[in-house]
Formats: sequence, C-alpha cells, structure tokens
Amino acid sequence: MKIKKLPDYVINKISAGEVINSPSDVIKELIENSIDANSSEITIQVKGKGLSFIKIKDNG
Repeated sequence: MKIKKLPDYVINKISAGEVINSPSDVIKELIENSIDANSSEITIQVKGKGLSFIKIKDNG
C-alpha cells in the first residue's frame, strides 16, 4: 500500500485541533469561539462541574 500525502485542507484541520484537559478548557474555547463570532450575548449552563453537561449559547 502506498502512502499518500494528505490534502492541505485536511492538514490544516488536524493542526488546528485543540487539546482539552478539563471542562474549563472546553468552556474557555467555546467562549473564545463566541467572541470570535462577534457575539454580544453569551449564556453558559454547566451541570455536574462541567462533567455531565456544558451549554454555551450566543447570538454570533
């Protein structure tokens, strides 16, 4: 089997990956995404210290 080079768009998706170590990392990343989307309102819901449920709602 030959080894093929991945297309650039696939390489970019892989290298843009985030390492998530804790629920707070998830919340931080989602808030940053909301800010990047120019949201003016962000609502955060967390249950079980973020281990069972995290919901971020924005208007961006």
